[in-house]
Amino acid sequence: MSQQELKSSLYNSMTCLSKRNKHLFHWLIGSLSMMTLYQWSASIILSIIVATLYLIYSFTGGSWYLYGYVVLMTIYRDAISLLRFLRINFYLFRMRRGNRSVPKIFQSICSSQPNKTLFHYQDEQWTFKQVDEFSNKIVNYFLAQGFQKGDEIALFMENRPEYVAIWLGLAKAGIVSALINNNQRMNPLIHSLVVIKCKALIFSSELFQAVDEIREDLKSKNDHMKFYCFNVNSNDDHDHHMMRQGKEVFCKNLNIEMDKMSSEAPQKSIDSVSFNDRLLYIYTSGTEGLPKAAIIKNSRFIYMGAATRFMINIKSDDILYTCLPLYHLAGGTIGACQGVVFGNTIAIRGKFSASNFWKDCIKYRCTVAQYIGEICRYLLSQPESPCDRQHTVRLMFGNGLRQKIWKDFVNRFNIKQIGELYGSTEGNANMINVDNKEGACGFISQIAPIIYPARLIRIDEDTGKPIRDKNGLCVCVKPGETGEFVGKITADPTRAFDGYANKEATKKKIIYDVFRKGDCAFASGDLLTMDLFGYIYFKDRCGDTFRWKGENISTTELEAVISDTIQLADCIVYGVEVPGCEGKAGMAAILDNDRTVDVNDLLKKLRQKVPIFSIPVFIRLVDQLELTSTHKLHKVTYRKQGFDPQLVKDPLYFFDSKNFTYIPLDQQLYNQIIENKIRI
Repeated sequence: MSQQELKSSLYNSMTCLSKRNKHLFHWLIGSLSMMTLYQWSASIILSIIVATLYLIYSFTGGSWYLYGYVVLMTIYRDAISLLRFLRINFYLFRMRRGNRSVPKIFQSICSSQPNKTLFHYQDEQWTFKQVDEFSNKIVNYFLAQGFQKGDEIALFMENRPEYVAIWLGLAKAGIVSALINNNQRMNPLIHSLVVIKCKALIFSSELFQAVDEIREDLKSKNDHMKFYCFNVNSNDDHDHHMMRQGKEVFCKNLNIEMDKMSSEAPQKSIDSVSFNDRLLYIYTSGTEGLPKAAIIKNSRFIYMGAATRFMINIKSDDILYTCLPLYHLAGGTIGACQGVVFGNTIAIRGKFSASNFWKDCIKYRCTVAQYIGEICRYLLSQPESPCDRQHTVRLMFGNGLRQKIWKDFVNRFNIKQIGELYGSTEGNANMINVDNKEGACGFISQIAPIIYPARLIRIDEDTGKPIRDKNGLCVCVKPGETGEFVGKITADPTRAFDGYANKEATKKKIIYDVFRKGDCAFASGDLLTMDLFGYIYFKDRCGDTFRWKGENISTTELEAVISDTIQLADCIVYGVEVPGCEGKAGMAAILDNDRTVDVNDLLKKLRQKVPIFSIPVFIRLVDQLELTSTHKLHKVTYRKQGFDPQLVKDPLYFFDSKNFTYIPLDQQLYNQIIENKIRI
């Protein structure tokens, strides 16, 4: 932008700015009477910082008019966000000073509102008192079985109120729950159970078969693991089922066992759980291999929920709707925290249903709902219905709402506020859209960036490593450029990186000498871009990963599984863009010069080894596959060629998930996919 164009833009913006600043003036006047001491301090600090930076920038020969333009356009956003950020920190200070854990906070909520509904599920209503009593029976049973604070138990269930109540009960004794992805089967499932020091597995009767399949292999790796089956259907009787098949009864019926226990709270155990104790393990999608167990402490659970709540203004009387998996950070931490820690009512659905999404919101009178980008696309693809605007949802928050459909989505469904957020399960660098900026997942203040020490840094596209200046420090990107998002690591809960159960995996995510010598930061592995005003937009994953269906897919891990399954050494996996779809669909190029690969036999075997979202959407059988040691060169070539039969003369196959089979991909089918006539 030239100097003349910038001055012209600034002049043309004055009318808008005068209205905006008038609004800001009224907001400031209206807020003065309600401002607390820390809010007054924040305003003074912000004013000093702005004035100082402005003077420094002006007197050092900088483009003062450009800086002034940015200040005028972002001061309102930054001021509100700073006040909310200080509120988060003040809340965390009180929780830390009082050594408040999640079970302790939940106890106090149950005392103040025992009869308020905590969970809606199908036609069930669970009050805070009912969840509290259920969780007390859980903790009393496992304490009676000899489990102690610090022990680790895996939880393998679908979405339902008992899911949260079980891990909450275990947390009352300081037992750490590992939340296992219920799509996992065979090797990934075994890995998730042995990567931690798992002493027991609690699973739902719906997943009995998946557990039975791995039991013998698991026994060779962990001979002392105990099994507990929670029957979600009173007609299930797996004890009799196994005896009829001549099998040993390897699991206890948790329903029967816990019914023998008292519903009184074990106060001594609850009091022993502290703010900094581990609460959960939530697994990443395996961006560099098999899933990693990220540590979620009580402090992080509280922080993630509080940060989201205060930044986008979730109210105490809001009813939250979630159909996201409760084993993920979004549903299991940010969503569940609104009920368990802040006392809101939550409506849970077992799995996402596009046709029932708004019907559920109307049924439960929800005012807030969670999403991932694919959900928004599926909702838009549904036929228009009166339900589209009969609901009372005013706020939706999540990640992955694409800018292309943002406006259509909010207009059709009359959503007043979108809280698009950015964050990772284990990361300390998180952001959220606080002012409805279309397409943005947050911002970095350009007035006083020092307040929140997170940046976009330049990386080498070939190696994925940071580019450094002559002093050995990382180089921050300029507006309009793309870089990897990193967050400075400190001991504060808002900036801490607790890492994974595996210490080696933790070390790989830390980079040193980032902003100054001796410091360190969490490397997100995500590429983002920033505009002139500091708004941040998600662009892509770094390295050999891609994102699909809200999950990070490791190409190297999937390559290893496919090669092992079909006994071929050469196979590459990469992500390809599909019009209208969020993320990239998985595609595998497999060496098959003698045409012996049976793609549907491969499909059956893959279903036993990887989650269904990792199964390649497209397969390409090639006669020759020349690879470099890192696979990078030819992945770029194959990725560019995509799955167009006109460009690719090799045999192509498409994964028909509805019929669970691979079908030949011809031009007609390709056109239907491109035109969004076939749902992937």
